[in-house]
Amino acid sequence: MIRNSTKNAAADEPASKKAVEPSRGIVAEWTVTILLLLFGTTTLVQAFVIPTGSMEESLLIGDHLLVDKLAYAPPGAISQYLLPYQDVERGDIVVFRYPINLNETFVKRIVGVPGDRLRVIDKQLWINGEAVSEPYVVYKSDFIDSYRDNFPGPPNTMQIYEPAMRMLREHVEDGEVVIPEGQYFAMGDNRDQSLDSRYWGFVPRGHIIGKPLIIYWSYDAPTSHLQDPGISLDHLKDLALNFVTKTRWTRTFKLIRAHDLEAR
Repeated sequence: MIRNSTKNAAADEPASKKAVEPSRGIVAEWTVTILLLLFGTTTLVQAFVIPTGSMEESLLIGDHLLVDKLAYAPPGAISQYLLPYQDVERGDIVVFRYPINLNETFVKRIVGVPGDRLRVIDKQLWINGEAVSEPYVVYKSDFIDSYRDNFPGPPNTMQIYEPAMRMLREHVEDGEVVIPEGQYFAMGDNRDQSLDSRYWGFVPRGHIIGKPLIIYWSYDAPTSHLQDPGISLDHLKDLALNFVTKTRWTRTFKLIRAHDLEAR
């Protein structure tokens, strides 16, 4: 009996070890999966939420985006033939580090690229001497602001930062802003309510993170719930009570497409 018990115990030992091995395999698989997700969300794509209305109606407050970080990355010797790298073009919607505070990220539309001559006359954007058609632009008021809507001009507000003042001093010729190499001019589609290059100057090429690809979720939340780095208790309560009714289901998985800026 003792022999049999010992024999059975010895026979059972490999089975016990085999039973443990799948657990290790599952842990390893999940570890690799998590590492790949972390790699993807830091190197390939990044999540971003729209906290303000400066891009209405193209992007709404509460739109949650996935941003392609490879689109504008410097191409390598081999990768340039394998990956869809591209130059930043007029009409592109881009996510970038805010030049005044690099810890903040903004999303705007590029309306001027290096070498362009840009001006605004009575709200109308002109590029290189031609009026531009912008079907995506929204104006909330008919009021004409002497600086915002006739740009560049004498500043009329304290909300103009030093880089914009330097732009007005050094890069204006014949009433037009001349965009220098390596710099871009960005504006919000909600032109009357956008803190953009008119107020803080050019966007350096190195500050551009990527281009939004898709709205993976859209939730009708106020700006106050979305500006904090973390999730506020008020936002969590709002989600618990109104997730179904305040989710904009028609915007879920909506692709974000840029528009070419065309002369009228």
